[in-house]
Amino acid sequence: MTSVITVGHEQGEGHPAHVRRLRHHSFGFWAATVAFLLNMGFSAVPTPLYVLYQQRDHFSTIMLTVVYAVYAVGVIASLFFGGHVSDWVGRKNVFVPALLVNVASALIFLFEPSLPGLLVARVVSGVSVGLTTATATAYLAELHLGASGGDKGSPRRAQVVATAANLGGIGVGPLISGLLAQYAPQPLRLPYILFAVVLSVLAVLVAVSPETADRPVPAPRYRPQRVSVPGHARRTFFGAIAAGMAAFAVFGVFNSLAPSFLAGTMHQDSHAVAGAVAFAAFAAGALAQIALSRAGLQRTLRVGPLVLVPGLALLAGGMWLPSLTMFVIGGVLSGAGGGLAFRGALGAAGSTAPSESRAEVLAGFFLGAYIGLSVPVVVLGIASQYVAARTVMLVFVVVAAIAVVLCTRVVGAELHRSDGEAAGERTRTRTR
Repeated sequence: MTSVITVGHEQGEGHPAHVRRLRHHSFGFWAATVAFLLNMGFSAVPTPLYVLYQQRDHFSTIMLTVVYAVYAVGVIASLFFGGHVSDWVGRKNVFVPALLVNVASALIFLFEPSLPGLLVARVVSGVSVGLTTATATAYLAELHLGASGGDKGSPRRAQVVATAANLGGIGVGPLISGLLAQYAPQPLRLPYILFAVVLSVLAVLVAVSPETADRPVPAPRYRPQRVSVPGHARRTFFGAIAAGMAAFAVFGVFNSLAPSFLAGTMHQDSHAVAGAVAFAAFAAGALAQIALSRAGLQRTLRVGPLVLVPGLALLAGGMWLPSLTMFVIGGVLSGAGGGLAFRGALGAAGSTAPSESRAEVLAGFFLGAYIGLSVPVVVLGIASQYVAARTVMLVFVVVAAIAVVLCTRVVGAELHRSDGEAAGERTRTRTR
């Protein structure tokens, strides 16, 4: 994949230079993993703080969802205009600036804490995440390949780490900010100071990690995002996008409205509890992906909805009773099932990607997923102004459950069909 790996093979596995390169790639892999996790974490730092902003500025639930959702504007714009360019300019040349963009977002949160400042900071944070998701996912796969000496037979570890860092990171952010808001001074300042410092350090560590992308010569002219998927794989790819959207819609509730639901319906005003509930859902998604890391895509796509649907039912039931315990258990199961559905969808989308345009195809997948993370939440926020929150949640879980079940079945059927065609082609080749 890269010239570094080729040179390592030429020098022999026991050569000191080759060993140094393996260690350099291993260092880069873990530096990029932590950077990916905490950059995603920063995107969710405001989750348990929204109630504080709402109390301070007296804005409505609709405005709260707008503050949350404008983040997706930044994500979608940066995915469309820049999520794919690391295929041309190098992974580090996109990933390092993306980390620094979130540092800039933290500074805006600190020095412009009014409503317009919150909106700008969220958009800027979205730009960072849009640049990060596809780039970091591709970068981790290539760093793992370099750290394993070019062993192409073991990509699973990088896939699991990338998807777990994505979801787990989004859970770590509200956990940290919720604890700081509950037990430390200056709850609307200290979380941003902490993440700004840590992300700055991580940007340096990623900068000294190895580059992995082969830059095309001559460099192509810049163009916005487009996804080039082979014709036979398009149903798989677009089905995977739909499944990713549905799974991320579930996570969007925990990333935005869950603290308001906890405070309004269950009278739980603790910022630490709000952050912990969000963390539990996202962490369950990450842990479920790790637990089933050796399962094939078909099994992952089957198990995801089997866990998600009961979780959504408990989630709605927890609001109707109301019961915090049921709500949390429902959140854990929903997170685990959503995480598996997302991993299966991401793996299916990645299987359609030619190696030279991996980040571009992944950017297209995340483009759809982040639409699912934002648009349904805005609809929920508006609806909850006119209808009881528990009724809104009931309708949402029914729609989300149906969408996840249908989309994962479509993707699973397409994968089964393509596997059958590939097996048939191999059989014909052997009989010639």
